[in-house]
Amino acid sequence: MEFWVEDLGLVPYGEAWAYQKAVHREVVEGKRPPTLLLLEHPRVITLGRKATGENLLFPEAWYRENGFALYWVERGGDVTYHGPGQLVGYPIFPVGREVRRFLRQIEEAIVRVARAYGIAAYPTPGYAGVWVGEEKLCAIGVAVKEGVSFHGFALNVSTDLNDFSVIIPCGLKGKGVTSLERLLGRKVPMEEAKAKVVEAFAEVFGLAPRWEGKTHHEAEV
Repeated sequence: MEFWVEDLGLVPYGEAWAYQKAVHREVVEGKRPPTLLLLEHPRVITLGRKATGENLLFPEAWYRENGFALYWVERGGDVTYHGPGQLVGYPIFPVGREVRRFLRQIEEAIVRVARAYGIAAYPTPGYAGVWVGEEKLCAIGVAVKEGVSFHGFALNVSTDLNDFSVIIPCGLKGKGVTSLERLLGRKVPMEEAKAKVVEAFAEVFGLAPRWEGKTHHEAEV
């Protein structure tokens, strides 16, 4: 069995959110196989189902006035940041009731990506995500509707980590964030990271990847 991979490039969060929902509907209806969307977002703050706003360090209006979009969304988790240099992946996969197992599989895929770079990363029980020491390398937050997942993970490749300073990431005080670039001390090409993510997803989920050329601009949203 295969899964489709769509590389959407840099996409504003609202557009990507709408496209996720369109793809989700197609997967639910059996009109397409499991699909992994890979993309980057312009600077944006998103708040998940657990968020109350207490982990925003400024009023919502401040973010919009200072170059951050802001969205309250239906994924799990609290507040996080997305921006250029961060590889965002939205696996829109049938998961049924096995949501916890699905989260562990995403974590394992990212751990394998880190290992491919010679980095020892690990998941933390109780907190979805992947860590290196006391710093988070990849945030994970999903939603499941009609047995099919959407939202997903955010892997810091060459992200400007200073942008995380305007929030308490995931509501975890005293914890830091890191990136592949920071850990390796060199530039990490985004295309290289994407290839490693797709390879890891194929291994963990036992599916064959098929890269699709269609972009979100060519699809009906």
